[in-house]
Amino acid sequence: MGTGAVAVLAGIAAFGGLLGMLAGVHGLRQVRRVQRTGVCVPALVKQPPGRLSDESARPRPLLQFATEDDRVMEIVCPVTPTRRRPLGDGDRVLLHYDPADPRTVVVEGQEHLALERAFIAGGAVVLLLSLVLLMVAGTIP
Repeated sequence: MGTGAVAVLAGIAAFGGLLGMLAGVHGLRQVRRVQRTGVCVPALVKQPPGRLSDESARPRPLLQFATEDDRVMEIVCPVTPTRRRPLGDGDRVLLHYDPADPRTVVVEGQEHLALERAFIAGGAVVLLLSLVLLMVAGTIP
Protein backbone atom coordinates (compact mmCIF):
# COMPACT_ATOMS: atom_id res chain seq x y z
CA MET A 1 0.00 0.00 0.00
CA GLY A 2 1.43 3.35 -1.01
CA THR A 3 2.05 6.29 1.26
CA GLY A 4 -0.83 8.22 -0.31
CA ALA A 5 -3.30 5.41 0.37
CA VAL A 6 -2.13 5.13 3.98
CA ALA A 7 -2.51 8.89 4.37
CA VAL A 8 -6.07 8.76 3.02
CA LEU A 9 -7.04 5.87 5.34
CA ALA A 10 -5.44 7.61 8.31
CA GLY A 11 -7.27 10.82 7.43
CA ILE A 12 -10.61 9.00 7.29
CA ALA A 13 -9.84 7.31 10.63
CA ALA A 14 -8.87 10.64 12.17
CA PHE A 15 -12.12 12.19 10.97
CA GLY A 16 -14.10 9.28 12.47
CA GLY A 17 -12.25 9.58 15.77
CA LEU A 18 -12.87 13.30 15.90
CA LEU A 19 -16.55 12.74 15.14
CA GLY A 20 -16.79 10.18 17.97
CA MET A 21 -15.15 12.56 20.40
CA LEU A 22 -17.49 15.39 19.42
CA ALA A 23 -20.54 13.14 19.82
CA GLY A 24 -19.45 12.19 23.33
CA VAL A 25 -18.72 15.78 24.34
CA HIS A 26 -22.10 16.90 22.97
CA GLY A 27 -23.90 14.19 24.96
CA LEU A 28 -22.12 15.14 28.18
CA ARG A 29 -22.88 18.82 27.65
CA GLN A 30 -26.57 18.10 27.02
CA VAL A 31 -26.89 16.10 30.25
CA ARG A 32 -25.06 18.74 32.28
CA ARG A 33 -27.12 21.56 30.72
CA VAL A 34 -30.45 19.88 31.52
CA GLN A 35 -29.28 19.09 35.06
CA ARG A 36 -28.15 22.69 35.60
CA THR A 37 -30.96 24.65 33.92
CA GLY A 38 -33.80 22.13 33.77
CA VAL A 39 -36.84 21.98 35.99
CA CYS A 40 -36.86 19.19 38.58
CA VAL A 41 -40.21 17.38 38.91
CA PRO A 42 -41.46 14.01 40.15
CA ALA A 43 -42.52 11.56 37.46
CA LEU A 44 -44.68 8.45 37.51
CA VAL A 45 -43.21 5.31 35.94
CA LYS A 46 -45.70 3.48 33.73
CA GLN A 47 -45.36 0.21 31.90
CA PRO A 48 -45.73 0.57 28.11
CA PRO A 49 -49.13 -0.56 26.83
CA GLY A 50 -49.32 -4.03 25.35
CA ARG A 51 -46.40 -5.41 27.36
CA LEU A 52 -46.74 -8.15 29.96
CA SER A 53 -44.95 -7.58 33.24
CA ASP A 54 -43.41 -11.09 33.26
CA GLU A 55 -41.64 -10.77 29.89
CA SER A 56 -37.88 -11.34 30.08
CA ALA A 57 -36.91 -8.33 27.94
CA ARG A 58 -36.94 -5.10 29.89
CA PRO A 59 -38.54 -2.43 27.74
CA ARG A 60 -38.05 1.20 28.55
CA PRO A 61 -40.98 2.35 30.65
CA LEU A 62 -42.95 5.53 30.13
CA LEU A 63 -42.49 8.55 32.39
CA GLN A 64 -45.49 10.78 33.08
CA PHE A 65 -44.98 14.21 34.58
CA ALA A 66 -46.53 17.67 34.65
CA THR A 67 -44.62 20.68 33.34
CA GLU A 68 -44.58 24.11 34.97
CA ASP A 69 -47.38 25.24 32.65
CA ASP A 70 -49.54 22.23 33.71
CA ARG A 71 -49.09 20.19 30.53
CA VAL A 72 -49.02 16.46 31.19
CA MET A 73 -46.15 14.82 29.34
CA GLU A 74 -45.66 11.12 28.77
CA ILE A 75 -42.32 10.14 27.28
CA VAL A 76 -40.23 7.01 26.91
CA CYS A 77 -37.67 6.79 29.71
CA PRO A 78 -34.19 7.70 28.40
CA VAL A 79 -32.58 4.89 30.45
CA THR A 80 -33.33 1.19 30.57
CA PRO A 81 -34.31 -0.46 33.84
CA THR A 82 -31.57 -2.35 35.67
CA ARG A 83 -31.63 -4.95 38.43
CA ARG A 84 -30.44 -2.32 40.87
CA ARG A 85 -33.08 0.17 39.70
CA PRO A 86 -35.92 -1.78 38.05
CA LEU A 87 -38.28 1.19 37.43
CA GLY A 88 -41.45 -0.76 38.04
CA ASP A 89 -44.98 0.26 37.16
CA GLY A 90 -46.17 2.90 39.65
CA ASP A 91 -42.72 3.89 40.90
CA ARG A 92 -41.85 7.55 41.25
CA VAL A 93 -38.58 9.12 40.09
CA LEU A 94 -37.18 12.64 40.01
CA LEU A 95 -36.26 14.04 36.64
CA HIS A 96 -34.98 17.26 35.15
CA TYR A 97 -36.60 18.45 31.94
CA ASP A 98 -35.69 21.22 29.53
CA PRO A 99 -38.43 23.90 29.70
CA ALA A 100 -37.85 24.75 26.02
CA ASP A 101 -38.36 21.09 25.03
CA PRO A 102 -39.99 19.00 27.79
CA ARG A 103 -39.22 15.80 25.87
CA THR A 104 -35.54 16.28 26.78
CA VAL A 105 -35.17 14.75 30.24
CA VAL A 106 -32.51 13.41 32.58
CA VAL A 107 -33.59 10.95 35.27
CA GLU A 108 -31.87 11.91 38.52
CA GLY A 109 -29.41 9.27 39.69
CA GLN A 110 -29.53 7.41 36.38
CA GLU A 111 -27.53 9.61 34.05
CA HIS A 112 -25.45 6.67 32.70
CA LEU A 113 -22.68 8.82 31.25
CA ALA A 114 -20.52 5.79 30.43
CA LEU A 115 -21.61 5.77 26.79
CA GLU A 116 -20.64 9.41 26.28
CA ARG A 117 -17.31 8.84 27.99
CA ALA A 118 -16.72 5.75 25.86
CA PHE A 119 -17.31 7.80 22.69
CA ILE A 120 -14.78 10.39 23.87
CA ALA A 121 -12.17 7.78 24.83
CA GLY A 122 -12.71 5.67 21.72
CA GLY A 123 -12.57 8.69 19.45
CA ALA A 124 -9.37 9.88 21.09
CA VAL A 125 -7.75 6.46 20.66
CA VAL A 126 -8.71 6.29 16.97
CA LEU A 127 -7.47 9.84 16.41
CA LEU A 128 -4.13 9.13 18.09
CA LEU A 129 -3.69 5.84 16.22
CA SER A 130 -4.33 7.56 12.91
CA LEU A 131 -1.71 10.20 13.73
CA VAL A 132 0.77 7.46 14.65
CA LEU A 133 -0.04 5.70 11.38
CA LEU A 134 0.69 8.90 9.47
CA MET A 135 4.02 9.30 11.28
CA VAL A 136 5.02 5.69 10.65
CA ALA A 137 4.06 5.97 6.98
CA GLY A 138 6.40 8.92 6.72
CA THR A 139 3.91 11.55 5.59
CA ILE A 140 4.49 13.67 8.71
CA PRO A 141 8.17 14.66 9.25
